[in-house]
Amino acid sequence: MATYKQESHYRSILKGISWRCIATADTILVVLLITCLNGNCSIDSAIKIGFFEFFIKLAVYYVHERIWQKVLLGKEVHPRQTLYKTISWRIIATTGTFIISGIVLDAFDEIALYVALTELVSKFILYYIHERIWLRLPLGKIRNFFLGKKQK
Repeated sequence: MATYKQESHYRSILKGISWRCIATADTILVVLLITCLNGNCSIDSAIKIGFFEFFIKLAVYYVHERIWQKVLLGKEVHPRQTLYKTISWRIIATTGTFIISGIVLDAFDEIALYVALTELVSKFILYYIHERIWLRLPLGKIRNFFLGKKQK
């Protein structure tokens, strides 16, 4: 088991950006799928929703990440803790998706609800995997890679 160590703000930001890239691609695909199944394919709406989600949720993700940093600090992180963190994020993020989708689509109807519910499932799995991968990445190695410092 990995022990949760103090992460830098830089790592939390990089982790957030990596997550938002995965999540935004998923959101765009989900919105496109749902709008097409409804008979009104809209790549424009999919990109708008993805765009707003990327920036809004990046900030929210960072706050969520820093809160969990305090909750898990110094503890062994079992899959159960990752599951709890995933559930808490999905509640926040799926609510955000419903609101953003409703605003962009100009209706808080079944389309916005289907988008939110579909991504609830897809992103639940993706987020959990993303978290487990980031737990395995050694602290400091990411920063050193991006800053061009030699690894020890």
